[in-house]
Amino acid sequence: MATLYGHGKGKSGSHPPKQEKPYWTKLKPKEAETIIVNLAKEGKTTAKIGLMLRDNYGIPNIKIFTGKKITKILEENKINAKQQDLQILEEREKKLGKHLEKNKKDRTAKRGFQFTKAKIKRLRDYHKK
Repeated sequence: MATLYGHGKGKSGSHPPKQEKPYWTKLKPKEAETIIVNLAKEGKTTAKIGLMLRDNYGIPNIKIFTGKKITKILEENKINAKQQDLQILEEREKKLGKHLEKNKKDRTAKRGFQFTKAKIKRLRDYHKK
């Protein structure tokens, strides 16, 4: 798939991780799920949880390890993870808005601000469906 605002076609030659469970982890899938739930309760985003699982626990891909994605695990435990992406974009919009109030001539930031607003609108429409 091509990028939204550029002419690029993506990274060629990239390979997905192998579809086999990592043999070096001593954790069981249920233990990994409890770790995910605890990290989410601490306020970590799904992306941060994935990075922490990779770096601290040696689980390269949680979907291969447990058979479920992080968002699916959080939904099963009644933790709302779908709105996290929207919250992150809204924080970015606030930061860019403050920056543009101070720096009115920053055209690059203004363009990024417009892209962020458009992305927020698309995400809100997606979550309404």
